[in-house]
Amino acid sequence: QVQLVESGGGLVQPGGSLRLSCAASGFTFSSYAMNYYRQAPGRERELVASITRTGRSTNYADSVKGRFTISRDNSKNTVYLQMNSLKPDDTAVYYCNAHNRLVDTDYWGQGTQVTVSS
Repeated sequence: QVQLVESGGGLVQPGGSLRLSCAASGFTFSSYAMNYYRQAPGRERELVASITRTGRSTNYADSVKGRFTISRDNSKNTVYLQMNSLKPDDTAVYYCNAHNRLVDTDYWGQGTQVTVSS
C-alpha cells in the first residue's frame, strides 16, 4: 500500500520557520523525484520545490528561492522542506508528491496546513 505521510505543518509568525516531512512507503522511494506543491484558498495548486531521485539537483519557485530548502534521505524514505523567513503569502496546504516519469506515475500526500500569521 502506497503512503505519503506528511507532518510538520502548523501556525507560525511571519519571519519564522517550519520543517515539513513526508515519509514514504509502499514503493521504491529512490526511483521517484519528489516535489512539494501548495494550494492557498481560491488559488491554483503551485509547484514549490523539486528534488531529483538522487538529491543532487533541486529547483524552486521564484517566490520561495533563498528561503525554502528541499532535501531527501533515501535511507529513511523521507523528503523534507525547510521553510525559513515565512511570509503570510506562504499560507497554504502543502502537499508532497512522488513522480516517476518513466512509468508516468504520481503519488500524493494528504496535505499539511501551514499558516503564517501574527
